[in-house]
Amino acid sequence: MLTIEAIWFLIVGALMVVMAIGRKIVERLPMTGAMIYLVVGFLLGPAFVGLLRIDIERDVVLLRTLTEAGLVVSLFAIGMYLRVELSNPLWRLTLRLAGPAMLITIAVMFFAGHWGLGLAAGPALLLASALAPTDPVLANELRVEEAGDDEPLRFALSSEGGLNDGAASPMVYIALAICGVGSLGSSNPWTFPLAILWGLTSAVVIGWALGTGIVVLVTWLRTRYDHALGLEGFLALGLVALAYGATLIVDGYAFIAVFVAGVALRRREMKATGEKPPSEALESVERGNRDEAAKDPELAHAYIAEKMMGFSVEIERFIELGLMVVIGSVVSAHWRELLHWSAVWPVLFLFVVARPLGSSLSLLGSSMDRHQRVLSAWLGLRGVGAFYYLLFSWERAGGSTVAAIAPIILSAIVLSVLMHGTTATVLLDRYMRRK
Repeated sequence: MLTIEAIWFLIVGALMVVMAIGRKIVERLPMTGAMIYLVVGFLLGPAFVGLLRIDIERDVVLLRTLTEAGLVVSLFAIGMYLRVELSNPLWRLTLRLAGPAMLITIAVMFFAGHWGLGLAAGPALLLASALAPTDPVLANELRVEEAGDDEPLRFALSSEGGLNDGAASPMVYIALAICGVGSLGSSNPWTFPLAILWGLTSAVVIGWALGTGIVVLVTWLRTRYDHALGLEGFLALGLVALAYGATLIVDGYAFIAVFVAGVALRRREMKATGEKPPSEALESVERGNRDEAAKDPELAHAYIAEKMMGFSVEIERFIELGLMVVIGSVVSAHWRELLHWSAVWPVLFLFVVARPLGSSLSLLGSSMDRHQRVLSAWLGLRGVGAFYYLLFSWERAGGSTVAAIAPIILSAIVLSVLMHGTTATVLLDRYMRRK
């Protein structure tokens, strides 16, 4: 008997097999996996088959929790990819893009929302803050190719996506405070800046302490006592959960803590392994003796870091599939609203004015050349991060406050997946050939 459960198993199984088999084909075409998942979710949604019916109002808590969990794994994976010294000038590009570039983008989009759309100050700032950060989940095509890759454009885009989702949190809280939703320190204009400083500082301290402490403890147990061997996936998810949960408890910005934990773990590995990339350090180990490398004092840090990163990246692929199918279903339920010009023009304004203006101004005088700055201005993907802040705001402020900006945020996700997805691979391939 063909049941709804059987149909779902067939759909999910077929999608995974097709993507696994056709991965090389997808990489050669001007398209991405996210594009396919979004279309599948749209077709399964109310507009077509009707198998997947998601109501934001009804399911907002569940959706926010799933999206939140997906984001933290992606942020941790990005942190582990960034294997360069903290003194490296590449980190200045990160700070420029995650700081001034994002704030300029928020300011420009706020004026567009407030005066162009006629939104009140709170919803206008909420819209700007949700759309300003680039997406860590969908930007895997732009990411550095391996730990230790120091190509400036890829490093800047990767690290920006890892940091600015958390860096946008203060602006989201300010917007919610204007909408009448309180948070730590928001009742007093003098204490609110202190609350923001506390949120940033506590996130960095907790993330760094846990990322460093856990890898030191585990490698010590392995090299000295042959304990704590295996289950690197448990360690990766456990570290992510500890960093996120501990930071939430103290009212810190937990997205930043998870990203910092990944960077700290990789920094500890660098100290132990040296300049040689961990993949090269482990190449000398025969496949059958890989477990012995976990107990080797010279290789233990490289082994655990590569295993944890590999597991996190694999989980991230499942997260991308699941969340983009969900977003596709939500879009399927509201597609008519997304076609209105009032939902489209702010997104185009974001892509061709606000993001390029913020990125270009912040990168003036940096080590990037003109071609790199142009690509950085365009390749600012919006996706799961924007969807999370939509759900977070909906849960805190209610649908009456967020309903006016929801179609714009959903339009930004769809147009980014389509426009950036069709151009990113082509532009990056041309860029790398030119280099």
